[in-house]
Amino acid sequence: MTVQGGVPDTSEARAAILERVRAALSAKGTHYPRTDSPEGRPSDIPAPAGTTHAVTELFVERVEDYRATVVRCPSTGLGAALAAALGEASSVVVPAGFGTDVPGQLLRERDVADVHAVEGIDAVVTTAALAIAETGTIVLDHGPGQGRRGLSLLPDLHVCVVRADQVVLTVPEAVTALRPSVMAGRPLTWVSGPSATSDIELDRVEGVHGPRTLCVVLVE
Repeated sequence: MTVQGGVPDTSEARAAILERVRAALSAKGTHYPRTDSPEGRPSDIPAPAGTTHAVTELFVERVEDYRATVVRCPSTGLGAALAAALGEASSVVVPAGFGTDVPGQLLRERDVADVHAVEGIDAVVTTAALAIAETGTIVLDHGPGQGRRGLSLLPDLHVCVVRADQVVLTVPEAVTALRPSVMAGRPLTWVSGPSATSDIELDRVEGVHGPRTLCVVLVE
């Protein structure tokens, strides 16, 4: 490690660590291209092999591991699936651009501009930018149908509609697909199950930092 102007230059140490990681992965038969060369651009990394059905089934399994609910339906049954997911929610906010009729007492995004108004809403229904099978994560980039970030974080119930063709296998695939959203300056919200935290005694408490209940409506 060299020192420039009294400040350690960590670039050499970082490069050495990355080379050791690549060597270890190569020994296991796993190849990751260098990220400092054209070969390592995310768009050039091949997607792992796997059928759409297998990827979808893995996503469902991981989402349920997080104590979230998955409702599966065909596109023609989306209205009924939303009604089942919303249950007894008496007030539901739907972001602009959602594009599907939602049953119940609906509020539009423009009607709940105030944070305190959103806190009083029972549920929010959104779409998603994509979902990740390996981690059971849904990602919102807050485009049409997803609303501003507060809409998906403050109501107690978040119902998120995900199409099967939006489910990718790995986080690197998701990062590559989300590049246009990042370049456009959109915020990203990564959701893995309902909001939960644990104290030092590992007592789990849900709903502290976001919705207490997450329901993913998977349209197949």
